[in-house]
Amino acid sequence: MDATQLRRAIARTPLAPVAAFPKRLARVARHDAKVLRISARWLVASREHHNYTYELTKLSRHHLAWFVSVVCDIPVKQVRGYVAEIESDDVLRHHIEQATATAARRGLADKHVHYARRVGWYAIVRATHPAHVVETGVDKGLGTCVLASALLRNAQEGHPGRVTSLDINPEAGYLAASEPWSEVVDLVIGDSIASIGALDRPVDLFLHDSDHSRAHEKREFDAVEPKLAPGAILLTDNVTSTNVLAEHAERTGRRFLAYRESPANHWYPGDGIGVAW
Repeated sequence: MDATQLRRAIARTPLAPVAAFPKRLARVARHDAKVLRISARWLVASREHHNYTYELTKLSRHHLAWFVSVVCDIPVKQVRGYVAEIESDDVLRHHIEQATATAARRGLADKHVHYARRVGWYAIVRATHPAHVVETGVDKGLGTCVLASALLRNAQEGHPGRVTSLDINPEAGYLAASEPWSEVVDLVIGDSIASIGALDRPVDLFLHDSDHSRAHEKREFDAVEPKLAPGAILLTDNVTSTNVLAEHAERTGRRFLAYRESPANHWYPGDGIGVAW
């Protein structure tokens, strides 16, 4: 009996789990060792304590481009062009790096810029030309800068727009406080539900990225629903944790799609983009 025949024979006996254990253990050990190496490297090299930033894997970038292509009904080549546009914006990148280096919170922010799934936000804004974007949850303002950059590009092509950025923290948004990005940003400090209720113009694109509890996310989508313009797009940064936007889409007769990112060389499993349109 050769080795292959022996393995097959053992596989049909009660000894199969015992025989397979060393190989299974080796696979788990290799996986865990890789995670530990990446985690240890991050603990030394990174300063971030939340809202982690990173690059996406090559495969995840491909999937994100197709995700935006389907949602916006445009060729994937066009989406890739938008992604290349934001990633090659050296003026924005330099601004973020300089603003980070001089900020009061610089001890909790990494020096280099990593947009991850936010390039998807950028591409959606470039593709749909919204006149009014509303985002909840600003933190440092990295996502706000990305949205503002897309709006500035749209304006150059004859499609002006603004972003209303809502956050409860008065220190939020310092990355987006400089021109030209600040020229299209209205930063509102206060409770997001109350701020949504006070909006005085229709919303073409809404992005939930604030309190990630299920209850608060639902309250935001319920609050913004009567404020939406015809054909508005709803986005959530919470899609890997809740099904709130999918349920909202079903109740309101919209389509829903989710994308989950895969960070490259990072211990964090990543977030995603949920969209209802």
